[in-house]
Amino acid sequence: MAQQLPRAAAVAVNTFDGIDPLIDANLSAKLPNPLSIGPLHFLAPRPAVPDHYHCLSWLDRHVAATVVYVSFGTVASAPPSELAELADGLEAGGVPFLWSLKEAARELLPPGFLDRTKERGMVVSWAPQVEVLGHVAVGAFVTHAGWLSVLEGITSGVVMVCRPFFGDHMMVARAVSHVLGVGMAFEGGAVTKEGLMNALEVVLKGEEGKRMRKRVGELKAVAVQAFEPGGCSKENFYKLLKIITTKKLQ
Repeated sequence: MAQQLPRAAAVAVNTFDGIDPLIDANLSAKLPNPLSIGPLHFLAPRPAVPDHYHCLSWLDRHVAATVVYVSFGTVASAPPSELAELADGLEAGGVPFLWSLKEAARELLPPGFLDRTKERGMVVSWAPQVEVLGHVAVGAFVTHAGWLSVLEGITSGVVMVCRPFFGDHMMVARAVSHVLGVGMAFEGGAVTKEGLMNALEVVLKGEEGKRMRKRVGELKAVAVQAFEPGGCSKENFYKLLKIITTKKLQ
C-alpha cells in the first residue's frame, strides 16, 4: 500500500472535511488527491435493519440522553476481568444501559448481574447500532474506538467513552479525547468499575460532558452538511466516480 499510494490518481477516505483542521491539512499534504467521502453510512439510504431484540422500543421508554450504549464491535472482545468490572460499574452507576454482548460472554458476567439489573438494563446479542445511536434516549457510547463506530457516534451526536484494543483503536481513542473533544478514554487503557462510574458521571452529568455534547453536535452538523447538495463529501464522491469511469474508458 505504501508503494502504491504515491502513484494513486486519488485516495478515498472515510471522513469528512472540517472534522479537524490539522487532520484535513495532513491528509492534503501526505496523500495524492485525497477525497473525503464519508461518513460512508450517509452515502446511500440504508435498508431496514431488523431489531430482533426490540432495542428501539425499549429505548422509547427512557428519557432523552440518559441511556448508556455499550458495544465493542464484532471483533474486539474484553478480557473476563474487564467484563466483570464493566458489569459492576454499570450496576453501581445506577444508569439505564443497553449492552450488545455476545451470548458466549454472558457466562463471564458476575453472578446475578442480569437479574439485579433487569429493570433498568438490557443485554442483547446484537443491536442495530446506527439506529440505537440515533435514538434520542442514548446519551453515551462505550466503544472500542473503531473508526466506523466513532463516525457513527459523531453523526448521532453521542459522546463516547473509549476502551481501545488493537490496530488503530488507540490512535482513534486519543483523537476522540484529545483532538476532537467528543469523549474520553479509560485511564490506563482498561475498564475498571471506578473508571466507568467516573466516566459516566463526567459525560452524562458534568460540565465537561456538556462541552463534549456541544462539540459532538457541531461535528454532526458538519457531517450532515457534507452530504447536502454541493457538500464536500458528495462532490468528492462524484469526483471519485469520474476518475474511476475515465480510467475504465482508457
